[in-house]
Amino acid sequence: MYKDIVVKNVSQSFSRQTVLSNVNLEVEKGETVGIVGANGSGKSVLFKIICGFIAPKQGEVYIRNQKLGKDIDFPAQVGVFIDTPGFIDLYTGLQNLQFLAAINKKIDDQQIKKTMEQVGLNANLKTKVKDYSLGMKQKLGIAQAIMEHQNIIILDEPFNALDYRTYQDMKAIVKQLKEKAYTILLTSHNYEDIEELCDRTYFIDEGKLTLLTEEIKERYFQR
Repeated sequence: MYKDIVVKNVSQSFSRQTVLSNVNLEVEKGETVGIVGANGSGKSVLFKIICGFIAPKQGEVYIRNQKLGKDIDFPAQVGVFIDTPGFIDLYTGLQNLQFLAAINKKIDDQQIKKTMEQVGLNANLKTKVKDYSLGMKQKLGIAQAIMEHQNIIILDEPFNALDYRTYQDMKAIVKQLKEKAYTILLTSHNYEDIEELCDRTYFIDEGKLTLLTEEIKERYFQR
């Protein structure tokens, strides 16, 4: 049986600076896999390659047994939260999701509102996104990543710079997705978050991806 995500010997560099070096990763359907590493270690670049946003200099990526750049350019049914999601500031959260949903025309307003409720947002709130808190924007970003029933979810630093309450809310959302057997790739610079949520955890440093071990924790995270 095929894996949901397969990364084979992927390398990437920019201006002769190596960002990823011979990275290999396999993710089973329904598995939650985490990647930890410092800011700038290559986590986001790897996720952008998996989503088809960037082509690797070397190597191959398969999503549900389809090769990126050959069988497909962008994988279908993949929800993405990378960087700060680009929303229309003068729209409400609901209006932003309605605008995005109109592209594929897969879901109606009822499903959009249900998803917003799932992530802890009030669909009837008239506040424009420009006046949203960081936590509300993060939740809206998660909502757009899952509202069309995407079953592979790519989450890059979803807990970054959140207050404690919103941070706990975001972890609860990821746990809900995990319980529903979504396939999830998740990054953070905090290994404790990742280990709490993930079935397997990897560490990325100097472009290389390895399983997170106790030795690595002591060396990099427990000083």
